[in-house]
Amino acid sequence: MTTINNILNFFETFAPLETAMSFDNCGLLVGDKNTVVKNALVSLDITENVVDEAEKLGCELIISHHPVIFNPIKSLGTNDVPYKLASKNISAVCMHTNLDLSEKFGVNICLAKAVGLKNIRRSGIGDCLFLGELETATDIDDFAQKVKKALNCNGLRYTAINKNINTVALCSGSGGDQIFAAAKENADALLTGEIKHHEINAANALGVSIIDAGHYRSEDVVINPLVKMLSDEFSEALFTKSKTYSDNIKFI
Repeated sequence: MTTINNILNFFETFAPLETAMSFDNCGLLVGDKNTVVKNALVSLDITENVVDEAEKLGCELIISHHPVIFNPIKSLGTNDVPYKLASKNISAVCMHTNLDLSEKFGVNICLAKAVGLKNIRRSGIGDCLFLGELETATDIDDFAQKVKKALNCNGLRYTAINKNINTVALCSGSGGDQIFAAAKENADALLTGEIKHHEINAANALGVSIIDAGHYRSEDVVINPLVKMLSDEFSEALFTKSKTYSDNIKFI
């Protein structure tokens, strides 16, 4: 028998809640830790469609990366996702920056492995920066194509300030502000999911190429490995990746 508390304790072994950033809201956000889990849905986000999907699958729990409750709630309406979760008796466990920062198993570790980096480690500077090396120096155009294929991107943005890429800094999701730390680490490129205009200008001035794969694609890479990890640990429960969640971004 697997309970939500068992699952929370398992996360503590590789992504402890105490390691989350101070602004964050992680852990059991909706429900009772003593709930028995037979079916769980795993998704990057919890949307209305994801809640409906979980209900159809008979799930007692949704595990997500992004918190379903982030800012203080002043009121709840019937169309609000936390209300829908509670009304359908579906719990929510959300593991955000603690999973980003994990050096054992986390979003950035999975991202680095997916694009073929070796010697993966967390940087000693920056809020959430990881580093890795390619086996051999690679042309930036070829590496961008590799990232696009590995993350199943419909498109991505990149610069070619450095043509030959060896050391790659990475920060999944919104990581453009890590460009300054990446430059201090002598990275040839920064792989992230969101970067602002002024951060691109800074990267150009600092001589660091950037690859912007999109927030969703840079973080969805953790979901399938997390499903497998949970399935291996709790064989009596069924963990399923959401089939309905997508950011719905299209490229022309």
